[in-house]
Amino acid sequence: MSAKALRIHVVRHGRVDAHHGDVPVTQDGLRQAEAAGLRLAHELQAGEIVHFLHAPTRRTRETAEAIRRGMEAALGPSTPTPLSLEGQRGARISPFPFEGEGQGVRGRPVHLLPAAESWALRNPDLYVAGARVEMVSTAEAMAEQIPGSGLGPDELARLPFLHGFWTNPDRIGYWVGHPDPPGEDATTVARRLLSFAASLLDLPREQPRRCICVTHSGPMRALLRRYLLHDDPGEPEWVESVDLIFAGDQEVTIRYRDRQVTMTLPRVPCGRTVR
Repeated sequence: MSAKALRIHVVRHGRVDAHHGDVPVTQDGLRQAEAAGLRLAHELQAGEIVHFLHAPTRRTRETAEAIRRGMEAALGPSTPTPLSLEGQRGARISPFPFEGEGQGVRGRPVHLLPAAESWALRNPDLYVAGARVEMVSTAEAMAEQIPGSGLGPDELARLPFLHGFWTNPDRIGYWVGHPDPPGEDATTVARRLLSFAASLLDLPREQPRRCICVTHSGPMRALLRRYLLHDDPGEPEWVESVDLIFAGDQEVTIRYRDRQVTMTLPRVPCGRTVR
């Protein structure tokens, strides 16, 4: 990977026991995320800057932190620094023990930045009774999000979209294929996610950069349907990723399992746009 390359891993959060609210990742899920960090560490180049971004939920934050721990463990002893290259306190600079393609000068450090929340990685914006709500698996959990609405579980379960959502064995698939959900549809979320990824090209790229972006299955499925598979792939595995590789400013390669596509990013004079 060249010095100007940008690699983004859009990762599903680790295993949870249920989707009743802002739930934590299970211990098995945390171990799986740490193992993913160990594996990713062996892809790093000398001097690479690694961002750990997550949606505004507990399960995505815990997954991002666990991936970072696994990567840090693989890199070996670290030296804390009072201020990172990005101006964030708490970053750690780790000596780089691996060899790889395009590594550069041996011994240059790898920079692991602190995990940070990114609103762009959120679940779809859906609205019930004038409030943005998360895609939860029960009417009771939905009622807890809008306590002042006067709507209880029974009333919520009769709303057309929510009724279809909760009675479908693949709830996320129901949203992905819905032509008019009460908020963002799958195409809108796919464009949001790819536009966010392309905006990361604006960061300085004197050194290679990698972004671990932990999100939910809905945005991932929307991205894959719109730009790679042209069909809903179903649920990704826990901590599975969609990889976006920007070799320069013009093209992105999207990879998922055994499929990949390279596409040109449309550009206008004032910046990047994604269709």
